[in-house]
Amino acid sequence: MKRLLLLTVAALGLTSGMARADYVLNILHTNDMHSRIEPINKYDATCSAEDDAAGKCFGGVARIAAEVKALRQSLAVQNVLLVDAGDQFQGSLFYTTYKGKAAAELMNAIGYQAMELGNHEFDDGPANLASFIASVNFPVISGNLDLSRSEELRGKVGRTAVFDIGGQKVGIVSALAVDTPETSSPGPNVIFQSDIDSLKAEVADLQAQGITKIVALTHVGFPEDKRIAAEVPGIDAVIGGHSHTLFSNDVKGAEPYPTMVGTVPVVSAYAYSKYLGHLVLTYDDAGNLKSAGGAPILLDASVSPDPQIAARVSELAAPIQKVREKVVAQSSAAIDGARETCRAQECTMGNLVADAMLDRVRAQGIEIALENGGGLRASIGQGPVTMGDVLTVLPFQNTLSTFEAKGSTVAKALENGLSQVGEGAGRFPQVAGLRFVWDAAKPAGERLVSVEVNEAGKWLPLDPDRTYGVVTNNYVRTGGDGYKVFDAEGMNAYDFGPDLADVTADYLAKTAPYTPALDGRIKRLN
Repeated sequence: MKRLLLLTVAALGLTSGMARADYVLNILHTNDMHSRIEPINKYDATCSAEDDAAGKCFGGVARIAAEVKALRQSLAVQNVLLVDAGDQFQGSLFYTTYKGKAAAELMNAIGYQAMELGNHEFDDGPANLASFIASVNFPVISGNLDLSRSEELRGKVGRTAVFDIGGQKVGIVSALAVDTPETSSPGPNVIFQSDIDSLKAEVADLQAQGITKIVALTHVGFPEDKRIAAEVPGIDAVIGGHSHTLFSNDVKGAEPYPTMVGTVPVVSAYAYSKYLGHLVLTYDDAGNLKSAGGAPILLDASVSPDPQIAARVSELAAPIQKVREKVVAQSSAAIDGARETCRAQECTMGNLVADAMLDRVRAQGIEIALENGGGLRASIGQGPVTMGDVLTVLPFQNTLSTFEAKGSTVAKALENGLSQVGEGAGRFPQVAGLRFVWDAAKPAGERLVSVEVNEAGKWLPLDPDRTYGVVTNNYVRTGGDGYKVFDAEGMNAYDFGPDLADVTADYLAKTAPYTPALDGRIKRLN
């Protein structure tokens, strides 16, 4: 981190030789925190006190606070703006306990100046989001939402934000992913409009006010951010979230920071509080962007947590500590729940959760289990497995849903799950009692090559006309992540089974020591 900071400071030092009229804007940014208020370990799960003391952990809001404070002090003669690109909600016991109240308090304490809504801000409905917005002292924006029908949110979410920074007007335009109704619970009264069209209108509004320095703060994902950069004139930079994309100029395989789309820089800061983004924009005296630089700052053990924020986090953690520390099982190896694998291929966490679901309800005549890869939010390390670990993997409080479905319906559901692998969508199907082969080179909707179901120990082809017993979570069963076919064609549904986290913890205990493994139940061609 120190080397990155020195590089940033060195880059800023170059401005000393510039014309006095040059204007340098430093934008500090986070995204996809997912309630990682405490430090995280290498698996993006909550860090143990022992590992944190040993310097093995990253992030947490106390480190963000310390780094933001240090940068604001070192850049005292510069212009600094701190923003968040969404998904503060959902992902740890801090959210399930406080429902956004802890995030609001701590964001206020750190001094955030603007936030774009993330899709998970809607996970507990508009009323809970409205409570969060009422608790923060900065604007929460999302320009492509029509909230005129929403009693809870009407007039509370802005389209743009304007700041006077160093005597210059800086405008922020914004947009949220249009598939949020499929990935969260905004309800029927939150209307999503085209992000491109909305951003063009927002830019035009700001330009009509004489504002020329305009930055897009988005929660749409890196592929869409690049399209925005290419298609929306007047935007100087895009600061995004949603896809958890790693940007770095030092980590092999990461996207360059910034990634230039023509003359427009695009950046993001991974997820879970591991990095603090630092984008440096330099404008000439006519308000034209001359250059873009900076670097993401790794919040590792070299960053000492802010003591006041750390003390407050400890207070907030106290009521949930007993639940989190309860050891439920042992694992003989790490269980991979990484976004990169579980949204694209068979992963050991997917096998664990799907096997646990099927094991719980097999006696009810259930033969097939399906879990959306996006419902798996972390990995688990080797050794003792705590209830806190399980709840970090499965934080959504989803319940088991059982129903009946024709084989043709199951096939349609699998095609949906395979339809957006290239985009990293959360709908990728992790399965049990079923195995399939798919071809990534085929167009969406035609990717299934073969599907077999385990019937009394024998693998038989999926029969499109036969009725099967299926288990999934209530979110997927009711159409989440694009699985609308389950809602439309499923029969005799029961959505009120036990919590998926409890089911998984019980299965881990039943099979302890649990041995994670891949068995080829999902095979990819091309």
